[in-house]
Amino acid sequence: MNAKVNISNRAGASFPVRRMNFDFDNVPEYWMNGSAGLTHFMTALSALFPAGEKFFIDSVRAVRQHPAIKHNEALQKEISAFIGQEAMHTHEHVGFNASAQKYGHDVDILDHYTDQVIQTTRKFMAKLAKPIGITQEMVDLTATTALEHFTATIASQLLTNSHIQELMTNETMKNMWMWHAIEENEHKAVAYDVFEGVFGTGLKSYALRTSSLVIAMATLFVVQSYFLARLLKQDQQLNFESLKSIYTYAYSPSKGVIIGMGKEMLMYFKPRFHPNDLDTHSLLEKWKAKLGL
Repeated sequence: MNAKVNISNRAGASFPVRRMNFDFDNVPEYWMNGSAGLTHFMTALSALFPAGEKFFIDSVRAVRQHPAIKHNEALQKEISAFIGQEAMHTHEHVGFNASAQKYGHDVDILDHYTDQVIQTTRKFMAKLAKPIGITQEMVDLTATTALEHFTATIASQLLTNSHIQELMTNETMKNMWMWHAIEENEHKAVAYDVFEGVFGTGLKSYALRTSSLVIAMATLFVVQSYFLARLLKQDQQLNFESLKSIYTYAYSPSKGVIIGMGKEMLMYFKPRFHPNDLDTHSLLEKWKAKLGL
């Protein structure tokens, strides 16, 4: 799979931490089927990950010593493995982003913008919600829980949508995204279990987590779309051909990765929802075998 893999499960969690080392040196500029539009769509998505996954780690760490979960050994092991996997995702997406940067696509500034958006939004929402007893830790963890549902859902699309897989014509990039997708599904319940353990399952918690998903998805759509338009414009590729390929890839009813996420995303609004309601065990076993994990 064009990566050195070191697998560790010293935490004793239900999933391992795989220390990857993908080689991005020979990745072509337009690695996704030779298409500028599709490549920039994925680069705009990747630009969100380093700062985003650091936020996920910090949000879970901030509450892991809460009395309600401090002595839950099983959950503590899951948290440790979650942090390990997310740290590895950050590392590899930094390498991914650097491979785009070397072609003159300014991903570094997009990473900086992502951090600015995260910090500004989290502080604004905490200030807004303070009068009703919602703390910064609650805002951060519910946002993480919502965004983890998004990442697990888009990961399922990557693992099941053959059209998308066929467009990933560079082996290194395809393997990197599929490895990331596997791990997003392996740890998809951790942040959610931490949230329920700390804040319970009552009406207030339900309202908090569902409203957080709406806010997070609206913010994510605006930021990723801006990143995409910026990359296309800088590359002089903001044209009909690029936009058409992006529409087919992401938003067309028959093949679109974003449209395909709809049903699973809406399940989050079920009052008794849990991420493990979406059984991806067989799918993950299939892809782990394909990638030699």
